[in-house]
Amino acid sequence: MATSRSPSGRTGRPPLTSRRQILAAARQLIDAHGWEKLSIRRLAAEMGIAPTTLYHHVKDKEDLLLLLLHEYADQMPRPELPSEPRNRIIAAAIAIHDALKDWTWAAEILTTDGFLARLSDSARWLVEAIVAGAIDSGCSPSRAVYVFRSIWYYTVGEILVRAHSAGKQSFGNDSVPDGLSVSQLPRLAAIGDQWAPLAAQDTYAEGLRAFVDGLLAQVTTT
Repeated sequence: MATSRSPSGRTGRPPLTSRRQILAAARQLIDAHGWEKLSIRRLAAEMGIAPTTLYHHVKDKEDLLLLLLHEYADQMPRPELPSEPRNRIIAAAIAIHDALKDWTWAAEILTTDGFLARLSDSARWLVEAIVAGAIDSGCSPSRAVYVFRSIWYYTVGEILVRAHSAGKQSFGNDSVPDGLSVSQLPRLAAIGDQWAPLAAQDTYAEGLRAFVDGLLAQVTTT
């Protein structure tokens, strides 16, 4: 009976699994079922290999997610940022927003404190740009961190609200209920059906500019 051979010519052994294959399979699983459903055992089953094979490449689920984040960040294009500090902050924040809105599971992972340590330098440079822009605008280093964290919360919050809303219904379909008391809630009652199209508008960049202006204005008043 002839012995089966692998493409590499070795006899009786399955082809090696590369880290690139593992990350590609993990991305597919996340896209299909969400990152919460990702596990080493499930990924191994999807790939048709033993979990022990995966452990040669990753330590655990957290390590796998970090590898995915690093790979994604390494592939992100680096936009040319403006020299003017305020505009540099805005451009860097928009770059973060645009990267995460296409991969919202990464935004969820990065919502916990200590996220900076999870990033590679390929992603940290955008944090550096915002902090440096704040310092160049007159902020102290501690104030610059506050500026970044405020922008970060606004950015991630906007991404996750839209992502979670889109998973249930079209964003902005939550209209103001009929029959609101005009005497107690006159403004909401007047807005009425206009709420849905207004809420569906993408106002991230507009809100970001106003937010950054407000944060930097505090430097001259404190």
